Amino acid sequence: MSPSVTRRASRRRLAGTVSVLLAVGVVLTGLVQAAPSTNPHPLDPRITAVMRKPDYPHAQWGLFQQNPASGEVTQSRYADQFFVPGSTAKLFSVSGTWQTLGGDHRFVTPVHAVGQRRGSTLKGNLDLVAQGDLTLGGRTRKDGTVAFTTIDHTYADDVPGATLTPQDPLAGIDQLARQVRASGIRQVDGDVVIDARLFRPDPVLDPTPTPLIVNDNLIDLLTTPGSRPGTPAGLDWRPKVAPYHVTSAVRTVAAGQPTGIDVTSSRDGTRIRLSGTIAAGSAPVLRVSDIKDPNAFGRTAMIEALQRAGVKVRAKAVGPNPAARLPHSYQGAPTVARYTSPPYAQYAKLILKVSHNLGANLGMCLMATTAKSTDCEDGFPVLAAFLDRAHVDRKAVQLADGRGGNPVDRTTPRALAQILTYWQRTPEAARFRTSLPILGVDGLLADSCRHCPSRGKVFAKTGTVAGGDTLNDRLAVGAETAAGYLETRKGHFDVFFDGVNGASTPNADINGVLTIGDDVADIAAYLQQQSSAGH
Repeated sequence: MSPSVTRRASRRRLAGTVSVLLAVGVVLTGLVQAAPSTNPHPLDPRITAVMRKPDYPHAQWGLFQQNPASGEVTQSRYADQFFVPGSTAKLFSVSGTWQTLGGDHRFVTPVHAVGQRRGSTLKGNLDLVAQGDLTLGGRTRKDGTVAFTTIDHTYADDVPGATLTPQDPLAGIDQLARQVRASGIRQVDGDVVIDARLFRPDPVLDPTPTPLIVNDNLIDLLTTPGSRPGTPAGLDWRPKVAPYHVTSAVRTVAAGQPTGIDVTSSRDGTRIRLSGTIAAGSAPVLRVSDIKDPNAFGRTAMIEALQRAGVKVRAKAVGPNPAARLPHSYQGAPTVARYTSPPYAQYAKLILKVSHNLGANLGMCLMATTAKSTDCEDGFPVLAAFLDRAHVDRKAVQLADGRGGNPVDRTTPRALAQILTYWQRTPEAARFRTSLPILGVDGLLADSCRHCPSRGKVFAKTGTVAGGDTLNDRLAVGAETAAGYLETRKGHFDVFFDGVNGASTPNADINGVLTIGDDVADIAAYLQQQSSAGH
C-alpha cells in the first residue's frame, strides 16, 4: 500500500471516529492544562477584564505577541499549548499554496477542439480542461482584482448579512464561449466535455474542491420582501443554468415579525424550493443551495454560453458530462479558447479576507498537483516541506484539511507566530499582511472597532468553531481566534495570537458567537494600543 493510500485511510477512519463531535460543535482540548506562561510585560487591564467576564467560566484564553525582528516576546499565555485554531489554520494552508505556486501564478483554463475542422464546423468535441481556478472570472473586477464582501455568500445559510458581489458568476464561461466563436467555429457536431482529471475530489475535505468551480459550486437565492404583509416575496437567483429550477412560497409578514427562510432541493439539486417568511421593509435575505454535479453543471453552462455567442452545439445541453469521451492527450488538438485568472495572491486575499473554506481546501489539492499527483492527500507532504523551510515547528501544528474545520486540527499560538514571522522576512511581506482582514476596514474585521484608535492597525485572520449545545439550548464555541500583525509604530509590526477555546453563548442565537468574536477583536486592539503607547 502506498504512503498516500495509508495516510488517506487513516485520515478517513479518524474523521469518522470524531464526526459525532462536529454534530454538536464540541471540541476537546485536553483534560490536563499546562500552567499559563508568565507574561514578560504587564497585561492591559482591559484585556484582563475581557478574559474574566462571567461569559467565560470554563473557557481558556491564549495569548502571544512577539517582535519578529528582535525575537522579544511581550505577551505569552499558553503559548505552547494546542488550541483549536478555527480558520486561523488557513494561515498555514494559504501560505503553503502561495509559496508553492507563486503569488503571481495564474490559472489558464483552455478549451481544445478535438476532431476535424470543416470550415466553421467542428466534427468532434470541445473539451474544457479544468485547472482548479477558484472563481473562473465570477468575481473578477475590470481592474483584474477579485471582489469580495464583508460576509461572503458561502456563509449565507449560517451568518446573517451575507451579500453578493456584483460580478456575473458565468463571466469566465462566457468569455471562453466568445473566444470559441472568434476562432471561427460556428457549429459543433459533437459534444462539450469537461475534463476534470486534474485531481480527484476528496470528500474528507469539506467543502470538497473540484477541478471546475463555478460560483463556488453554489446557486444563490435572493429573497426580497413584498410591498405589504401577506404578499409573496420576490425571488432572484443565479447562475441561471438548465435544468436548475427555483420556486418560492416565501410570504411577506409585518415589519418586526420573524424572518425565516428554508431551502430544500431534489436529490440531484436541480429543483430548489424556498419557504418561510420575510418581514416587510427588511433587507434582502440570501440563501444558497449546493450544485451537486459541478461537471454536468459546467458542461450545460458552456453549451448555453456557446449558444449565446452564436455557436450551435448538436448535443443536448442538459445531461451528464461524457468524461469517457476524453482523449489521452491533447497533442494535435488546437486550443480555441483560454481563460486566464488573476494572480494567486488575489485568490489568497479572497480566502483570507472572507475565510473562504472551499478556496483553502482547494489549496491542498493544488499543492498535490505540483507533486504530479491527482490525490489531494498528497498536498499535505508539500505543505509539511514548506513549513519546515519556513522554520515553523511542524509538530506544533495538526491539520487534516486546509480550512481549519476538521476536529483534529490544532496549533499552538507560537506556531502561528512563526508562520507570520516567516512572511515578515520575505519581499512579499506587505502583500501578505494586507491580504488579511484589517480591523475596522475590511473582511471579517470590517465591523469591529470602526472608530477605535487601532482601526487600520491590526491585520489578522480570524477563526470560529461553533455548533449546537442541545443539552443546554445554546451554542458551544469551540474556538474564537485571531492571529496576525499589530502595527506598533509606523512601518513596524509585531506578530500576535489571541483566542479562546471552550466558550459558549447564553442561548442558541448566532449573535452570541459574534459577541465573542468582538471580544477577541477588542483584545487585539488593546494589544496594539498598549504596544503603541510603549513606543
